[in-house]
Amino acid sequence: MKKAIDGCVRVLDRVLNIGIVVLGMLILFISAYSLLDHMWLYQNASDSSLLTYKPSPDTPEQSGNKNQFLDGQVAWLCIEDTYIDFPVMQGETNFDYLNKDPYGEYRISGSIFLDYRNHGDFSDDFSMIYGHHMDHYNMFGSLDLFTSEAYFHAHEDGWLAVKDRILGLKLFAVVWGDSKDKVMFSPQGRTADEVLTYIKEKALIYTAHQPGRRIVALSTCAGETSTSRLIVLGMIDER
Repeated sequence: MKKAIDGCVRVLDRVLNIGIVVLGMLILFISAYSLLDHMWLYQNASDSSLLTYKPSPDTPEQSGNKNQFLDGQVAWLCIEDTYIDFPVMQGETNFDYLNKDPYGEYRISGSIFLDYRNHGDFSDDFSMIYGHHMDHYNMFGSLDLFTSEAYFHAHEDGWLAVKDRILGLKLFAVVWGDSKDKVMFSPQGRTADEVLTYIKEKALIYTAHQPGRRIVALSTCAGETSTSRLIVLGMIDER
């Protein structure tokens, strides 16, 4: 009887050891997969090949001269000396580029894109640009930096290249908002005065908006709730 019990104990011990080894290998495999997946996501969110399509803001535009854009691209957005340097896409809905890169391929990191209700030439009083909040300051993850007044005031200048011209962009406010806010997230037909009233009430940072300037918002998911949004706002300066 004792021999039988000892034999069962040895078998169970062997099975337990094998189980521990298998579990350890499984954990190692999952960890390696997660690491590779994170690296893949980071690499695709910071695709430097897109810089091929970046216009030069220092090259004087000639009448009828057009910037080279990808299909679906309406602009190039650059905030000088920051991580924000991307093509701006626009689809028929706001889901088109949520998980699709500027080349049209599936990517979790998606693209930077203009609200489908806005005009692609940024002629609206108020235009909304969206981007995922990614680690390592990728996509619009770097908007976090603008919550620092020192960083904000050191990086207020930028530009938007549309198909036939360069538009200057001057940042003037940072706002914590909510995706349910209709004033901010229903941009079609929204006037600058309506948006400014909202901005002044919600602003974390506010400098000044010059009358008559069109407003562009950069929005990303950030904050304590799923509907919280961090929004950096700039005004267009026709060059």
